[in-house]
Amino acid sequence: MQIEEFKKQIKKKASKNPEKHYPTETLKEKGYRRQRCEKCGEYFWAVKERETCDEPECTEGYSFINNPPGNQKDIDYIKAWKSFEKHMEKRGYTSIKRYPVIARWKEDSYWTNASIYDFQPHVVTGEVEPPANPLIVPQMCMRFNDTDNVGITGRHNTSFVMTGQHAFKKPDEFDQKKYFKDYFTWFTNTLKIPKKELTIHEDQWGGGGNLGVSLEIFSRSLELGNQVYMNYKIKEDSYEPLDIQVLDMGMGHARVPWLLTGKHTIYQVEFPTVCEHLFKKTGIKETQKYREFLSYSGTMDMEEVQNVEKKWEEIAEKINTDKEELKKQVTQISNLYSIGDHLRTLLFAITDGALPSNTSGGYDLRTLYRRIHDYKDKHGWDIDFMKIAEKHAEYLEPMFPETQQHLEELNEILNHEEKKYKKTLKEAKKYIEKAVEKEDLTPEEIVDLYDTKGISPETLKQEAKKRGKKIEIPSDLYARIAEKHSEKEQKEQKPRLKVDTSNYPNTETLYHEENLEFKGTFKFKAKVLGNEKINGSNYIILDRTAFYPESGGQEPDHGKINGLEVDDVQKKEGVILHKTSGEIEKGKKVKGKIDKKRREDLTKHHTATHIINGAARKTLGEHVWQAGAKKYKDRARIDITHYEIPSEEQIKEIEKKANRAIEKEIKIEKKIMNKREAEEKHGFRIYQGGYVPGNKVRIVNIKDWDVEACGGTHCNNTSQVGAIKITNVSKKQDGVIRMEYKAGEKLRQLLEEKEQKLDEIAEAVQSDQNKVVEKVKKMKKEWKQREKKIQELRKKIAQGGTQKKSERIRYMEDADMKLLQEIADKEIKQNPDKYIILVTKGKILGKKGEKCKTNIKKAVEKGSKIMGGSAGGSDTEIKGGGPKIHKAKEAYEEIKKIMEE
Repeated sequence: MQIEEFKKQIKKKASKNPEKHYPTETLKEKGYRRQRCEKCGEYFWAVKERETCDEPECTEGYSFINNPPGNQKDIDYIKAWKSFEKHMEKRGYTSIKRYPVIARWKEDSYWTNASIYDFQPHVVTGEVEPPANPLIVPQMCMRFNDTDNVGITGRHNTSFVMTGQHAFKKPDEFDQKKYFKDYFTWFTNTLKIPKKELTIHEDQWGGGGNLGVSLEIFSRSLELGNQVYMNYKIKEDSYEPLDIQVLDMGMGHARVPWLLTGKHTIYQVEFPTVCEHLFKKTGIKETQKYREFLSYSGTMDMEEVQNVEKKWEEIAEKINTDKEELKKQVTQISNLYSIGDHLRTLLFAITDGALPSNTSGGYDLRTLYRRIHDYKDKHGWDIDFMKIAEKHAEYLEPMFPETQQHLEELNEILNHEEKKYKKTLKEAKKYIEKAVEKEDLTPEEIVDLYDTKGISPETLKQEAKKRGKKIEIPSDLYARIAEKHSEKEQKEQKPRLKVDTSNYPNTETLYHEENLEFKGTFKFKAKVLGNEKINGSNYIILDRTAFYPESGGQEPDHGKINGLEVDDVQKKEGVILHKTSGEIEKGKKVKGKIDKKRREDLTKHHTATHIINGAARKTLGEHVWQAGAKKYKDRARIDITHYEIPSEEQIKEIEKKANRAIEKEIKIEKKIMNKREAEEKHGFRIYQGGYVPGNKVRIVNIKDWDVEACGGTHCNNTSQVGAIKITNVSKKQDGVIRMEYKAGEKLRQLLEEKEQKLDEIAEAVQSDQNKVVEKVKKMKKEWKQREKKIQELRKKIAQGGTQKKSERIRYMEDADMKLLQEIADKEIKQNPDKYIILVTKGKILGKKGEKCKTNIKKAVEKGSKIMGGSAGGSDTEIKGGGPKIHKAKEAYEEIKKIMEE
């Protein structure tokens, strides 16, 4: 991996010259001296002489459990944050609220994996000002690659609070000595941890496109935090200095109270009320051997252990117990802790707008839910998942009050997931049976069964056990699954034009000016900068333009430039290209004219998209986010996150709310804002459309309804949209619903078309338009009665006929052409020298045998003409009829008259 190579290069430089890279002067002032570990060979700093560093792999485990350093045993999870916050605020840091766990502001990551993710890329590059400088933040982070470790190591989570200490300064203002001292003195001065209990390790860190050296603080083999001095940004095949220097200290928040209380696991510190509830509900107790195991649990990291079974054997031998019995005890308790951990992850993720699904980050959530569902079933535990989520929210309220606000939605979503999973298991039964019959299932096959059929490893193990077989599940299985689904989904984009625009300046844009949005003229003047041939078409580049280029899901403007037709407009790297029916000389001044009607239709449909988005969220819940949109001149669609297709009532309510917003005549504000200012004022809902490049965003705000960062054209008031009609709702993919709709003039045209069709229906059924529904209902009832009679007639035919054979011309009140055919075929077969003509409402069938010489064609044609239609066929069989079903009996009488002549 390239980043690992870069870290090695930086490590080499820092190891040779630590004074240039680390706050060595401060370390020496504190009584620390640089040493080298005899086991791993890494450099570290300690007050006392040591043979090894404090990594658990070099010391063979934790030594703080039941034996904590210092005298702060009463500190808990909440108090630890309050202590850190108070300490750092006194030293000039501003405490800010956490960012969402979904990194909607980042292009390269779905989840927020570290506190520095809050500020990548734009704050780190210096484009955007940070919300404070320096600052601290209690950032909830997601780490699904650690799923296999949860419960086993006693310290790993799928979500955890990373306490962030950050500064973004110019090189001459970056005070590395102060930043380290501010952080270090929290341990020694505020928490009263003796310096001899703290070792400082030299290291390097890279992530999110950045790189730097770091110092890790350990105590009794537990890593407490990592202070990174981020100096570089990663390019494609190299790295280069950042314009500003960045302090990135990330500390696993729970580790400090865990160290100081000496609890058996980090989970008892992170969610003590949940642990108490789980152990009480299940009746499980920690055994002596399990507690002995915990001293070595830090060495069981599945990402680092080469041979997991060998590691189990080593630990079992050290605590003098049977390996399999140890695994059984540890696995049971780790399953219990996993339930607590995973439900906290689901609580935060769903609170912030994520949904379990089969795609992207939603897959991680579904994996966690199904994992705890399997554990619950496997052990037969009587556990209420929502009760646990509620206990999490209650305990965390002093730090994260928002978790209390979405419990009702969480309950709905988890209930839906349970139903879906049970259905999946039922449908996958045959695949399970086939899989467990195999001699050896490869890790790839196990992952594929989970991916494609939803069959979890726990289910496979249980089913195999029932058959007296054993399936080995890879210890890092969930890490493999997480890695497979770790990439952030990219929205579909139209392929960029293959053209070099580097020689052109950025085009001045006029399409956002107020005088071009439903006001004034749609004309402008500009100068031609050049012509480009792309795929056989000509594209003109102007110095300025009012033509809106295709972007943000909105179709481009059409119009004319000096009389030449413009039917496509694209933007590449700030340069706007107009596809025209011919060239215009470079340097010539031109006049552009926008197709006003098209622009207005697009503008109304784009504004309608924002209105629908707000209405859907107000109807379905706060978990609704935009997941894509497309705006055409005659229609639009929006994809929203929701776990099922809305009911008819919900769809009507969304439409009703949307039109209510139009009736309220809400002013639509459009404003260019600094990203930081926009995020602080409006929150991260502004990133409905995903990642927005640059340090400025255009905010479109429908007050108290919907606010988004959006570059599209919009109305000035909701009333200008006219009205909205939802035309179709469907499931685009798991967890994403597509809604299609029309607005403005296109909706009026749609309604006119429907009105015309209604008139046609009314005429066809001979009814007044206002009574069409009643008439159709009546006809439907009559049709059902006719169907019943038809079935009775068929039964009689099968038994040998319906009427007397001598009745060659018959009128049937209730029949269809299929029945007429059955009757005619049967009777002509029995009487090849006869004919038969059958008449019913709208249909006539004439048929005669090979030996019959009678002409039936004239009669059928005449009867069909009376019913407003025609007839056709061969000499022996002719079919006819017409729409005037009320004239069926008149046609029957006329046919009789003709045949009697």
